[in-house]
Order: sequence, then C-alpha cells, then structure tokens
Amino acid sequence: MAPAIPIATYRLQLTKDFDFDKAAEVVPYLKALGITHLYASPFMKSRKGSTHGYDVVDHTRLNPELGGDAGFERLSDALKAHDLGLILDFVPNHVGVHYADNPWWLDVLEWGPASPHAVSFDIDWELLPYRRRGGVLLPILGSSYGEALERGDIELRYDSSEGSLSCWYFEHRLPIGPERYGEILRMIVQEADAETSEAGKRILQLASRYHGLRHPGPREAPAFKSELKGITGGDEVIARGLAAYRAGPDRGAERLALHHLLERQHYRLGHWRLASSDINYRRFFDVNSLAGLRVEDAGTFEAAHRLVRALIAKGQLQGLRLDHIDGLRDPAQYFVRLRRLVRDAQGHDPKPFYVLVEKILGEGEKLPAFTGVHGTTGYEWMNVITHVLIDPKGLDSLDEIWRQISNQSPRLAPVVKEAKRRVLETLLTSEFTVLARLLARIASGHYSTRDYSADSLREALELYVLHFPVYRTYLTMAGPSGHDRELISQTIAQARADWFAADEGIFDFLRDTITMDLIKRAGTAHSTSRVRRFALKVQQFTGPLMAKSLEDTAFYRYHRLLALNEVGGDASAKGLSVEAFHATMQARAKEWPHGMTATATHDTKRGEDARARLAALTEIAGEWTSTAAKWKVLNAPHLVINGNIRAPSVTAEYMLYQTLLGAWPLDGHDETFVERMQAYALKAAREGKQETSWLNPNAAYEAGLNTFIARILDRSISAEFLDSLAVLARRVALLGALNSLSQLTLKATLPGVPDFYQGTEFWDLSMVDPDNRRPVNFAERSAALTSLRAPDWESLARNWTDGRLKLAWTAHLLKLRTELEGVFTHGDYRPLAVEGPHRDHVIAFARRRGRDAAVIAVARHFAPFSQGGRVWPSATQFDATINLHGFSVEGVSDTDNALPLSALFRQMPAAVMKARLVGAPTRKRVVRA
Repeated sequence: MAPAIPIATYRLQLTKDFDFDKAAEVVPYLKALGITHLYASPFMKSRKGSTHGYDVVDHTRLNPELGGDAGFERLSDALKAHDLGLILDFVPNHVGVHYADNPWWLDVLEWGPASPHAVSFDIDWELLPYRRRGGVLLPILGSSYGEALERGDIELRYDSSEGSLSCWYFEHRLPIGPERYGEILRMIVQEADAETSEAGKRILQLASRYHGLRHPGPREAPAFKSELKGITGGDEVIARGLAAYRAGPDRGAERLALHHLLERQHYRLGHWRLASSDINYRRFFDVNSLAGLRVEDAGTFEAAHRLVRALIAKGQLQGLRLDHIDGLRDPAQYFVRLRRLVRDAQGHDPKPFYVLVEKILGEGEKLPAFTGVHGTTGYEWMNVITHVLIDPKGLDSLDEIWRQISNQSPRLAPVVKEAKRRVLETLLTSEFTVLARLLARIASGHYSTRDYSADSLREALELYVLHFPVYRTYLTMAGPSGHDRELISQTIAQARADWFAADEGIFDFLRDTITMDLIKRAGTAHSTSRVRRFALKVQQFTGPLMAKSLEDTAFYRYHRLLALNEVGGDASAKGLSVEAFHATMQARAKEWPHGMTATATHDTKRGEDARARLAALTEIAGEWTSTAAKWKVLNAPHLVINGNIRAPSVTAEYMLYQTLLGAWPLDGHDETFVERMQAYALKAAREGKQETSWLNPNAAYEAGLNTFIARILDRSISAEFLDSLAVLARRVALLGALNSLSQLTLKATLPGVPDFYQGTEFWDLSMVDPDNRRPVNFAERSAALTSLRAPDWESLARNWTDGRLKLAWTAHLLKLRTELEGVFTHGDYRPLAVEGPHRDHVIAFARRRGRDAAVIAVARHFAPFSQGGRVWPSATQFDATINLHGFSVEGVSDTDNALPLSALFRQMPAAVMKARLVGAPTRKRVVRA
C-alpha cells in the first residue's frame, strides 16, 4: 500500500496518444525509480482532442479518449499491483464551454436563467448592452455577426434523434429555446407547403397545444420533443421547411427571420474580439471557452465531485491537486466541504488523504491554513532553490546590461504595473466592467454615497487593482482576516497616493466595500447581497489580473535573467544567502512539511535544467555580458528592418540569446531546433504584448522574427556566431548540469514531497508549453535505469551529457528517501555549520526524526572549481569542512566532527549520508493548562 504522505510523486500528462493503458505500462518503471504516487493530469471527460485535460466538459465521466472506465480500471489495477497511489489534478474552478459537448452549458443556452444548471455559472444576465432581454454573450464568431449571418454561416438544424432544434455555427451548437418551437414549426410547415399533409397537420396540432411565451417549459419540453420526433414523416417536412430560416446571400427574408429568432434566445452571438469588452460570464483568465464554475453552490459542488467521491470510496484515489484555487469564491468553504466529502466517501475506514493546491504565492506571502490541505504544488520552493543557487555578485553586471539594453531601471514593479494596465485595457476589460458597474450600483443605492460618479469609482477601483501586490485576498462571508484587512488598507493607501482628483471619501468607501465594513456600519442601508458579491468577486478578479500581467506579460518584457522569470518568482530577485535559505526551510518544516517541491511542471516557463544553466550566467556575468554584446554585433546584418519595425526588438534579441543558451542541445544537433525556437519566440512576443499580441498579431514583425532566427541558426551565413554560441553553451551546460544536481539533491531532501515532471530524470532543456509537453521516451529511460543498478559514478560523471548521471542520482536519492521515510517525511531541519575558505559554496543541513537522521551537503557557484565550466570539478578543490557535532555519519569516525568536503565530494559535488543523532534527541516541552 502506498504511504499516506508520498515519498515522491511523478507527473504524467495524459492525452489521447498517452492514455490510461500507456500510463499503466509506465508504472513498473516508476516503481523501480522510487516513485510512490502517480500524479495524473485531469482525466475527467474533456474537450475532444484536448492536450492537457483542463477543458473538462463533464465532471461526472472519465475521459473516453483516455480509455474510459475500462482503461482506468486497468491503470488502477497496475497501480495497486505495484503499491503506487494515485493523485488527480482536479479542476473545480471552470469547465469547457461552447462547441457541443458540455450538457450543462447547452442546457443553460436552451433555458437561460430557468435552467437548473444556470446557478452553476457566474453569468450577469442583465449586462448585455442594447438588448431588451437578458442573455449571455457568446463570442464565438470569426467575423462580425452581420457578416456571418449574410454568408449563411449560421444554420438552423433539426435533430430527429432528440426532436430538438438548434442553430449551428460550424462546430458550435446553439440550442433554440423550446418556447419558440411553436412559431418555428408553424413557419416550417408553411414553407414546406405541408399544411394539408398528415405530418404537417400533426406538427401544427402539437404546436397549437402550447400557448404563451413560456411554453413548453422545462417540464413540458421532454414530452413535446418526444412527440415531435415520433411524428411519421415529420423529419421530411421539417427538413424542407427549414429553408425559411436558411440565411445567405440574396436571401433577405430568411436572413431576417433567422436574426429575429436568434435575438429571442437566451444568448447573443458576437465576434470573438467582443469578449474583452462585453463578455458577461466569468472565465478562466481570458479564455472564452472556459467558463467559471460556481462550486460555492452546494448542488454544483456535489455534482462536480460525484465521480471523485466514487473513486475515493473504491480506494482508487489517494490524493487531489486542486487547480487554480484563486478562482474559487470562498476557498475556505470549499475545503471544509471537500474534507467532509472525503470522510463520507471513506466511510467507516477513514485514511489520511493527500490534498495540494495550485497556489502562486507572492514574495513574502504565506498560504492560509485551509482545512485538510497539505501545501502547494511547490512553485515557491522551486524559486527558493533557484535563488540560493544563483551568485548574487553577478547580478549587478546583469542589472547594468539590462539597463543599457532596455533603457529602463532593473526594477520589476513598474513593468508589472504597466502590464496590468495593458491587460485591463484589452484582455480583462469585461470582467473589470462588471465589477465597476456593481460598485457604482452599490454607491447609488444610498444617499450618502450616490454622488460618487461611475467614472470616478471605476478609476479608483482601477488604481486599487493596479497597486494590489499579490494574487488575492481570502475574505469569507464573515469578512477579512487581520492580514487581509492590513493588505487592503495598504493597497488603498497606495491607490490614494496615485489619485489626482478630489478624494471626498471615495477611497474610504471603496475600502469599506471591499472589506464589507460598509454593511456592518450602523445607520447605513447599502445592499448586503451586492456588497458581499462585490467583495468576493474582487478577489476572484485580482488573481487572473496578476497572472496575466506578471506571468504572461511582464515575464516576456523583463529579461534581466530568465532563470528568475518563473511562475511564482520575483524576476528582480537579488539572490538568497545560505543563512536565509536555512531559516526558510526551518519554517517550512514546521508549517508545511508535506507540500510538494517542484522544479518543473507543465506550466513552468522553461525546463528545470535550462533554468539551472541560465542561473549559472551569474557566475560568469562579465563574460556573458561581453559575449552578448559581441553577438549583437555579429547578428546585426540578420535583423529585419521594415519601416519602423525592428525584428526582433532589442530586448527580445537579448531574451533569445539567453533562451538559446538554456535550450542548446548537448550534442549540438536537433533537427527541430529552429522550428522550436521560432515557436517559442512567437509565443513570447505575443505574450509580451508590445510589438505583437494574440489579440492583434503584427504579421510583419512576426515574419521578421522567424527570419532572424532562421538566419542566425544557419551555419552557411552565421558560422562565427554559432561557433561562439557553441563554445559558451558547452561551458554553461556543464555549470548548469552541476547546478541541476544540486537542485535535484535539494528537492529530494528538503522538507516536502519531491515531484518529478515526466521525462525530467534525463536532462530537461525544454521551453515553455507546448514545448515541454512533447512525448517522453519511457522505454529508453527504463532500459537506462535497469543498466544503472550498480552505478559507476566516476564513469557517469565523465559521460554526464548522456543524462544517465541525473537518472542514476535520482534513483539513488529516492532509494535513500524510502529507506529513511520517517526522517524525510516527518523530520526536522537543522542547518550545519561550514568552515573554511569555500564555506559560502556549500549548503549543509541535517534532517532528523528521533535518533535517525540524514546529513546533506550540496555545492553551489561552481565556476571557480571548474575553470569557468570547462572541466568537471575535482573534490580536492573544495576547501571547507562541515561541522557534524551531534551526529554520527556512516563511514565517518565518531571522533571526527569535521567532515572535509574533499572527502565528501569524491563522486560528485553533492552528498546524502545516513546518520544517527548522538546524545538525547531534543523534545518539545509540552505545557499543560
């Protein structure tokens, strides 16, 4: 049986090409590697052809493209046979909509607010402009609505298997409200000239049976549709009569008929660009095809978690990773309900259940203590590891070259603020408009605040969200915590300082509305429901705003050191001292000892070993800056200049050089490399939203970008550059590999559960998705692991480029974690003193539980020991000793408290040793009342 707290997890990306059966084939390899839990991407039914699984269209079914129920049973059997647990990446916040595959969404389109599923979606029904009746905007058209109508792209069809009518726009199904069936059928029979036929009479008789604008209603519609599809010959009559609504060129009457029919539905069709300004349903970020799910509604929660409950009850699921908890209205409430669901599902045999959250924490931000949650998926620890491995002395040079290239200060905050403005103006305008209108409505609801104009309120709210420093607060219906109240007050103060109009209490009103103090104050009568709705929606908005502004905009504008441009990271960080690192890990051991430690995920900006390479640039900063300047001169002839367009831009060119170093193949050969670099550069440019963007692509710039990359990677015209690149890449690759081994060792031994992203047990030089989601050759890895049962570390180090060294070290570390499970799962964290000239180049600590312990040492800043990345470092070069006072280490004399690094790093510059505590273990004193 797998342990309740994983020893190590392994993330698999399931797709139609890598399904449940393919995953089952990998299970023996994962077991041999030392993995205890398979950590699977979402496997509920998602959109057909999905490459990630986050576009779930039915939470109650397993994905048939992955093998459905039968395939999952085979995977479950394989996991049980090898004592591996299963952790599911579950998506509670949103579902895939549009197209024709989400039954809840289709029902909402058919019945509007009367649908039993309407409560599951966050739709502001009354916010469609210039429309007499409420509805939801569907921004699915590739052209204007008028053009689509005139071309006949929108077509009314009859489904004889259901007895239902729907409009179709290519693959998008748009159900027609049954209350309009009567008028449609009468026109159809008339158009088909079938009034006197038996089928026509029966259709007219059926249509005449229901009167009024609300009939047939939801209860009557099933019988209506059943009777309609049962009319003999009805299909033929309807097929002919649908011509009355067949719009197209030179069909003005039919076009008008279809338009009038569409205008009377519970939705409004629109061009996809309208989404940024007019959309009135909450989305996942700015993705129109992912609609927010209101799991705060008890019925929606139960329905969405029905399959999860069943899998837990059957013992087939041992943990959950909850996707994007910042999208939840009330995360605290959600986790209380989830804990109750798990206990109910387990029945009379309750077991610990592992729960993680995808939560990106800002600098200095702490995760709230949610019920039953063991920690995050580990982005913050990934960045802590990177920060301690970079050489802070090299950052000054990088600051200066970035200042020269960008003509900007190396401060990140102004870049993020400007990015937020761009996102507010383009991608999330509609969601912000919903908030601004609601705030204005609250203000107008009481005489004391009704003079605050809608424009002033919108501007004040904009300043608030621009200055808000983290992803969100965690207010509940009861109000904010002390920490959140202080955060809101600080943000209000910064917004007020940026305000140049008359204040007259507008920021006090905004603060009191966000904290919900407005409805607690005696003598006021503002709408309680609106104030609560506003306050809770604000925190659902600030998360997507920060994510789109920081991760998906600023990180593609600010290129000081790409190793720091990582999810949850501070791109302007100054590095982390060993002392600060130790303090952080001691706190983690006490507060979140069982959260994940990740170094690569499906969402990271680059592969873990590419990041480790780029971190090494801080060790050779002077050489790097001079080389980058040389490359700029060499490649000047390859720039594409078209009027005012320079492709790439100056800052993008600098980003490309770093990316090339990070991703450069170890053997220098990759037939797809140019294509991969072009794809990355295009995505980076569009995300940056400066020269081009997803909303408004600049074809000339993008073509120039592709041309530049093709030219500089073409040896026939760029030999000198490629030779220079290859020389530096070899050095950075070695420094990066050494960094990677330190990174891996830390991940496997720090407090927390190490997570391994698929394929990263070999060197991982991938770029951002989709590059990091390419197929993994598991057969190659399995064969290599089999051959490494008795690793020759010296030989592996000589041939480090083939990746087997990393695989062997991974297996070795996980073997030690398994043998010392209690130490690494529940043990404390103790820094160990290092003395000698090279003490700053070593991170040493012990993990201990009772008398059992492990002593860990990893080196950092390898340039002085490797001739700047030219040779593998020798153990004799490390001049420092670790003070082992209090510990007895296997293979080391008990009388020798000073362990020299020259003895410790004989195999490689990282070591993990079994140890025992000498003397009585310290115990926490328990004070009883």
